[in-house]
Amino acid sequence: MPYDTGARVRLTRDVQVTAAGGAFPGPLFLGGGLAGVVTGVAQDNGGGRNYLAEFDEQVRGAHLSGFATGLLDDLRQQVARAGGAGTGGAARTRYKVRFENGFVLDGLEEEALTVA
Repeated sequence: MPYDTGARVRLTRDVQVTAAGGAFPGPLFLGGGLAGVVTGVAQDNGGGRNYLAEFDEQVRGAHLSGFATGLLDDLRQQVARAGGAGTGGAARTRYKVRFENGFVLDGLEEEALTVA
């Protein structure tokens, strides 16, 4: 069920709080049932990254031995098989929610929320 900005929602499960950029998950969780208000809605295209193009860009112009070239070719094929040629999956809606305790979480998936 999509939520509009201003909708009152609750967490359906515990959600781990991470540092900016999501790089460092912390020991802190927001408990399921915590209520908040949707302050932002964003569509992503399943990652929006073309990993195969990024891989090719990073190794372009490298002068490698035959063995290293073979390894990179194998790695490139693995990236392509893992979905690197596409966008990484189906489009998803993510939400930014300001909770009653003052925390603001960005990037919450729809299944983590329910109507309050």
